[in-house]
Amino acid sequence: MLQTLSSPKSRMFGRRRRHERGPRIPVTVVTGFLGAGKTTLLRHFLSTPEGSNTAILVNEFGAVGIDNAILRSSTDEAILLGNGCLCCDFRSDLQIALRQLVSDRDKGRVTDFERIVIETSGLADPGPILRTFATDRALGDEFHLQCVAVVVDAVQGMQALNQFSEARRQVIVADRIIVTKTDLTEARSNSELMVTLRALNPRIPVALATDGKINPYFLTENGNEWRLAANYFAETVHSDRINSFVLSFDEPVAWDVFARAMETLVALRGADLLRVKGILNVHGCDGPVVVQFVRHLANPPVELDTWPAGGRVSRIVFITQEIPARAVRDLFDAAAALAIE
Repeated sequence: MLQTLSSPKSRMFGRRRRHERGPRIPVTVVTGFLGAGKTTLLRHFLSTPEGSNTAILVNEFGAVGIDNAILRSSTDEAILLGNGCLCCDFRSDLQIALRQLVSDRDKGRVTDFERIVIETSGLADPGPILRTFATDRALGDEFHLQCVAVVVDAVQGMQALNQFSEARRQVIVADRIIVTKTDLTEARSNSELMVTLRALNPRIPVALATDGKINPYFLTENGNEWRLAANYFAETVHSDRINSFVLSFDEPVAWDVFARAMETLVALRGADLLRVKGILNVHGCDGPVVVQFVRHLANPPVELDTWPAGGRVSRIVFITQEIPARAVRDLFDAAAALAIE
């Protein structure tokens, strides 16, 4: 150990910096299982004064970045970190994206920002992300990992925690917990969820969010400084039987056709719909319509003001358990054919 420090120009933990380091850019990691409400939470955060001047890095499990497109309506800088899950293949994408953001800001290519928020895939174990910040000295010179916030859905959260190790690990490594949709559940169910969350991570603060609204400082205050990289663990193989696919439609979609097809799918296989999220080009609407489903629960559709880059193409991401993509495509085709007839 001491031999590596023999140079008179060395510090205790490495070489001296040639110049004094300026203020590091704070980074917040927002994690949480599929459909927990991460994107809704971030859209509200970006609308607050505290959330201004924030750059967003989005990682999604699926071939199309829907969350990235949604958040682009709320901030000038939203970047999709490729297809897949950060816990599986993230190091180069994350490091390159962070450094490119800073370089582009310094050169005036992007709007100035003061903080970065990373939204992980609903299937991601955030441990490897945290380990990267803890062990990559060059990254640590420029960025400061401020906190890790896990979003837990009060309606589906207990089922996810009981069924998926990914959901439990997200809670275990977090600095704070944000519970959403408590207004849709009974007090007894909320109490049971709180007991489970406290058993997994007993010493961190908990906030309740309504429609994604919380005190913005809950996402920007420093988290636990005692975190050690050695405590992080990653599981790169996701729970069995989870698959992801995308439906896309070039032509405008009739809302009745889409709604009836989804009603049928939810009725037959709602328990296996881990998340459905998409942007639709609906007949009669100027802006894109955001649709979201988690198992049997459907969020009210929301029309955005502007379309993201890529044209007016409807894109719907399905993350399911053992639901064949072909069967879902056939269901939508049948609904459209019947409507025409």
